Amino acid sequence: MDWEKFLALWCAVWAVLAPAGYGMALAGATRAQRTVRRTGRIEQVRMPRHGGSRTGGMSVVISYRDATSDEKVTVTNDGERGEVITAAWEGREIGVSHPRGRPHAYRLAHTPQEPSRGLGRPTFALLLFYCGLVALLAVGWGWPRALIGLGGPLAVFAAVHLPGTVRAKNHRIEKLAAMDTVRGRIIAVLKDVTVDQDNGTSTTITPVLSFTTHDGTAVTAHSTSNLPDPAGSYRRDVTVRYAPGDLADFTLDRAAERRGERLDVVVNALAVVVLLGAAVVGMAML
Repeated sequence: MDWEKFLALWCAVWAVLAPAGYGMALAGATRAQRTVRRTGRIEQVRMPRHGGSRTGGMSVVISYRDATSDEKVTVTNDGERGEVITAAWEGREIGVSHPRGRPHAYRLAHTPQEPSRGLGRPTFALLLFYCGLVALLAVGWGWPRALIGLGGPLAVFAAVHLPGTVRAKNHRIEKLAAMDTVRGRIIAVLKDVTVDQDNGTSTTITPVLSFTTHDGTAVTAHSTSNLPDPAGSYRRDVTVRYAPGDLADFTLDRAAERRGERLDVVVNALAVVVLLGAAVVGMAML
């Protein structure tokens, strides 16, 4: 295969698609701009069956106001309906969206969504163009220039975002310290068995946690981390720490959460060092 021709074609295709996507966004013709977005609320939470499947997430009934008639519409999250709801309580706000004129094709999101200009796809196309260009430089001019072209910009990008990562870590640790504490219980353990192409099987265990906040709100949620022996946790009492402003933000092990936040900062810092090192190596090899 002639890699230079293939990569040149790759770059040409994405160089056309990216500006076209930005043009559609300016014209207000992207899919995101033609999407109707509403705020729904959970009216009913259906309790999961012990030993059942986690497929589809928590089963809930949601109501929202139609954008045209302002009439109340009631839907469920059965089937493929966008983001999987893994934490539910009566009154929780949920994002509901559908293509203009097609309310039956609704999709759900964890939180209400603001209008979008649909710049994600053209930006991704621009990234693919850049990656193809770097690969073309590597094939035509050698790997040192590819290391510079890839490592340099990515190192700058990572370095610019590192202070934000540190601030996010500090904010998260402060939020963990301010969490309220209640007792909860594992009310079900869900089990999913999948078979791969080689007839091998893998089992996914998902405990379901129930707890009641200090103001009396009953929360039911999948609890997939920081729980010892999840398969044998049915009817186990646990200590739950939750954020009063966002009941979907809870933890069973606050110390583990803190360690994870600090590890994220370390990983981001190492990424800056590695990418910068790659760019320096590329310049030294020229």
